Amino acid sequence: MQQIEALKELLATPKKVMITTHHKPDADALGSSLGLSGYLKKKGHQVQVITPSDYPSFLNWMSGNDEVLVYSPKVDKQAQAIIQEADVIFCLDFNHLGRINELGAYIEKATATKVLIDHHLQPDTFADIMFSDTSAAATAELVFEVIRDLGDEKLIDIPIGECLYAGIVTDTGSFRHASTTRNVHLIIAELLQTGIDICKVHRNIYDSYSETRLRFLGYVLKDKLTVVREYNTAFISVTAEELKEYNSQTGDTEGLVNFALSIEGVRFAALFIDRTEAVKISFRSVGDISVNEFARQHFNGGGHKNAAGGISHVSLNETVEKFVNLLPLYKEQLAQ
Repeated sequence: MQQIEALKELLATPKKVMITTHHKPDADALGSSLGLSGYLKKKGHQVQVITPSDYPSFLNWMSGNDEVLVYSPKVDKQAQAIIQEADVIFCLDFNHLGRINELGAYIEKATATKVLIDHHLQPDTFADIMFSDTSAAATAELVFEVIRDLGDEKLIDIPIGECLYAGIVTDTGSFRHASTTRNVHLIIAELLQTGIDICKVHRNIYDSYSETRLRFLGYVLKDKLTVVREYNTAFISVTAEELKEYNSQTGDTEGLVNFALSIEGVRFAALFIDRTEAVKISFRSVGDISVNEFARQHFNGGGHKNAAGGISHVSLNETVEKFVNLLPLYKEQLAQ
């Protein structure tokens, strides 16, 4: 309760607030940010959400999206000014300032009180007030709890509720991941009380594929999926040329790794995307296989026990080869 009391005192009078989240925000990152923003505006605070990069167009429906400042060199001075003038900076859905690119250095130097709300493993200690719970299914779940513990649950309306619901439903894999707890369902029940339209949220997120994205998905599953039965592993690799051929947009590769994990008998899945400047990697697993540890040890990454990311600065082929060569070291775990 010490942290919530400190936050309550901090927000007792109107403040200039800046909210940010991780590079290439997903539904939890943006949903928790915009949900929190909507709440803070109701409390009389001046709020600006800044994302360190663009994000998928299928998230543009969220309330407050039109006011988000997407960082780029063109708005660098504007972003710096907002950070320097802020009284409070909320850092959502990331636990290391390296996850927010250029914004990380600016926020590190900022004099504002920094508040972390996050559910990833092994958080850094750059924040003054921390709400870090690795057992939480989503950062949006934690944002709901913070608002509730501040005594303001009644301020959660439909727009705020739909943003938070989007974060929870996506990070739980539509409530099928092991992170889906009793608490998750109780929070969803409270959000439903506000009148949120869950059908609309699902349509906006899952039923808004462009034709090219759907054709890209078909191509990837037909020609780019590799299954290594000996190690109960499957992976997908996509080249920069293939991304260009299918006019891939931000968000078009989201969820691809889950198709690899959905194969019967597969316990470990990976997605390798050649982004030219680096190879971005997504890892997924089931059971006791910790992809967080795997990513941290071998690919300068991390995340959750069963969902993590990594990065490689060698070629796509070399990265995949390294991954395949590592599998024998984990044979016993993968065979269980």
